[in-house]
Amino acid sequence: MQKSMTKKGPLQAIVEGKCPRCREGNMFLYPVLNLRKFGAMHENCPHCSHRFEQEPGFYYGAMYVSYALSVGIFLTSVFVLYVFAGDPSLETYIISISVVALLLYPFTFRYSRVIFTYVFGGVTYDPEKFK
Repeated sequence: MQKSMTKKGPLQAIVEGKCPRCREGNMFLYPVLNLRKFGAMHENCPHCSHRFEQEPGFYYGAMYVSYALSVGIFLTSVFVLYVFAGDPSLETYIISISVVALLLYPFTFRYSRVIFTYVFGGVTYDPEKFK
């Protein structure tokens, strides 16, 4: 019974950047705040040996997820500026949105890959296989 309490749900595993098959191994080698190596990924899961890049160019599809995340960031930034800054000038919008997008780029990059892997990777979570 205690093992069932430690199982991660899919949302928690996505937030933590865990392997979609075992939800235990990290997908990335370094923490997101390591700005020089935030995109470095394990080739295989350190826990279950699942290969993250199933075919060459697999993560090109993550660009679509990244685009969607970026649009969400842009729209949220515009809304916050409009409501709290009283519809500032165009230059303020451009500079503010650019700064926010640059600051969130490491997170956008990582989560676009993690979400793409979970949604389109075709991997089934199997907790019994990796006990």
